[in-house]
Amino acid sequence: MSVTRLSPAGLQPNTPYHHVAVATGSRHIHVSGQVARLDDGSPVATGDLAGQVAQVLRNTGRALAGADSSFEDVVRLTFYVTDWTPEKIGPFMAGIESVAEELGLPQPLPPASLIGVDHLFEPDVLVELEATAIAN
Repeated sequence: MSVTRLSPAGLQPNTPYHHVAVATGSRHIHVSGQVARLDDGSPVATGDLAGQVAQVLRNTGRALAGADSSFEDVVRLTFYVTDWTPEKIGPFMAGIESVAEELGLPQPLPPASLIGVDHLFEPDVLVELEATAIAN
């Protein structure tokens, strides 16, 4: 395994992600921001944050697989969510949980950030996900 994840003592407890990832490997994989679109460009789960989170994770998984990688190799996830409020954490986490087993998402997740933004590139896009992985 090229990635070891940990949460050292003294950092915020009970987060759904690890605070640190240590990676060794020769291939750096950077996945561009993935949104809730199908391969023909059609939108998925318009107006549904949980559904869009699930789709961006699926698309990220496809991108990683295209690089002969998986979520096991991910060292960083960055989520951008429009009009973020703390009340949205429920639907956000529900989207992750709905595909965790299907995609083999590590639990807790790799180090992650959730950044609230005013809007993304199209009005129907509620979430965008970037990923960084290191593989052998």
